[in-house]
Amino acid sequence: MSRYERLTRARQVLNLPERATIEEIKANYRDQLMRWHPDTCDKPKARCEEMTARIVSAYKTMMDYCKRYRFSFTKEDVEYHVSETDWWFERFGNDPVWGKVSDEESGPKS
Repeated sequence: MSRYERLTRARQVLNLPERATIEEIKANYRDQLMRWHPDTCDKPKARCEEMTARIVSAYKTMMDYCKRYRFSFTKEDVEYHVSETDWWFERFGNDPVWGKVSDEESGPKS
């Protein structure tokens, strides 16, 4: 099985979309574990144990990939992956119509 196939299976076990942050991977891992843990699952114990083992294995596969992933810190890549807030601020700054206006600039509150 190729690395892509292993990651795809792991992603499906953890119920993740094709793009996910590490926080989303961890959150889905915890959610799936809570759902399938043999001590709390209302399904047959053997099925819960099997799913718990699959979830743990999927999480290890995903985290191993993330640990080995080489991030790019070039200006182009960093600017490409900017947050929505930063994107707006870079384009419109403190423009009163389109930009983010601080409390001081917006005048007294009524």
